[in-house]
Amino acid sequence: MNKDKYINSDQIKSFVKTSHDYYIHEFEKINNNSKFVISFNLFAFLFGSIWFGIRNIWNWALAFLIIETFAIVQIVRGFFGNISAEAYIKIEKIQSTIDFREKQLQAAIEKNSDKVEMFKRTIKSLEDSIDGYLQEAQAIEASGVWIAISGIVLFLLIRFAQGILANSILEKRFSEWLSNKLISPGMQFKNYLLSISFALIIIVFSAIHYSFPTLIQMFADFPTHPDIRLASIDGVERTFDYAVIKGDVLFSAITVGIRSVLDSLEMLFVTTPWIVVISAIVLMTGLSAGPRAALYSLSFLAYMGFLGFWIKAMTTLALLGTAAILSISIGIPLGIYCSTRPRFYAFIRPIMDFMQTMPAFVFMIPVIAFFGTGKVSAVIITMIFGGTPVVRLTVLGLKGVPESIREAAIAYGASKWYLLTKVDLPLAMPTILAGVNQTVMLSLAMVVVASLIGAKGLGQDVLEALQYANVGQGILAGIAILFCALILDRVIQGKKKD
Repeated sequence: MNKDKYINSDQIKSFVKTSHDYYIHEFEKINNNSKFVISFNLFAFLFGSIWFGIRNIWNWALAFLIIETFAIVQIVRGFFGNISAEAYIKIEKIQSTIDFREKQLQAAIEKNSDKVEMFKRTIKSLEDSIDGYLQEAQAIEASGVWIAISGIVLFLLIRFAQGILANSILEKRFSEWLSNKLISPGMQFKNYLLSISFALIIIVFSAIHYSFPTLIQMFADFPTHPDIRLASIDGVERTFDYAVIKGDVLFSAITVGIRSVLDSLEMLFVTTPWIVVISAIVLMTGLSAGPRAALYSLSFLAYMGFLGFWIKAMTTLALLGTAAILSISIGIPLGIYCSTRPRFYAFIRPIMDFMQTMPAFVFMIPVIAFFGTGKVSAVIITMIFGGTPVVRLTVLGLKGVPESIREAAIAYGASKWYLLTKVDLPLAMPTILAGVNQTVMLSLAMVVVASLIGAKGLGQDVLEALQYANVGQGILAGIAILFCALILDRVIQGKKKD
């Protein structure tokens, strides 16, 4: 930070709240030197992470608090903790087993059984195990002092580090505060309360749990009751049953719509003569990406045909095409709508985050509950997983259109429709096409998962290979899926530009 950014010392006083002269001197010393300046802050050394929390520098406070907590736990464990508790618990369990075996031995002796020697050997082995655990417990107890010393050394090192770094970190925070007065400098009552209470909770409960593991059983597992989980499961099932019954008309309409598109594409890809399909794909690839890409596409399609993957590859392309067409048909208009309505986009963004981050096997459950198993459910699952990039990148592309170009078009009397179709969309098209490409690629990634619910296609071969450890089949089918992805990528993206 340059010196001229300091308007006057009153700004520093307003920021630091306390010890004004000290911080003015230290900030000027740090600011006037391009290299790191050693500046020791006594309060940061004494209070550690709590000081950073009070100053509202939580990224550093949390990092230092984790290290401090570890050091304090080591100190408490070494001097006062029951560090050998786990070994003694094992000894108690083995001793109870010995008691049981001795009863068995006594019964075997009374009955003159031939298992007497076996029981004696078992008891002898268990007693030897106890001796081993006793030696382990004694060794752990003997190392307690060194554990505590290592904790003390770590604690002092991290406190010295905080004392040395504190002023530099605070000066950088002050620089940020100068450019954005919305940043809170801390030193308010809520900062004191939050920082102290949070640090005490973390340190005290961690020290108790790791130093005295058997003292408070509540820390071992979260306090709950099985009936809570069972009641929740029952409530979810009843909700889904009600939704399935009441939404039957809606779900049937969606099924019919998806099935009509899917059947049309399957008829186009599967029943059409292979030479027609190959010619069309090679021609589209050549027009989009050039003759070299067309030759690659021809070789990829020949690979699928010669290895017997043709029908399954076309079935996969039909399913993928259905999901991609529906995702793009919904995603681009939705992205256009969201680009001019920030509040609506802020509303659906968490929903899209949920769609992309939720594991496919989880949202597969409600989809199967509403639509059953089969290709329709596979299309819907693929749309959920792969449909969000086209929305996000459409919004990004339209927001990235230079405002000066839009203003010029408006100045020449462009209507909203003309502005969208002749200015915004053409300029945003590379980004939108990237979104389309990502949607197609993510949809293709769901091929194997979709085969779990009856989607068939190339994913079925990969799934069978996983089930029966058929390496050759899995590799060959996986390469066929890769080739489908490469063909689609070239058709959509066109020729790469350097």
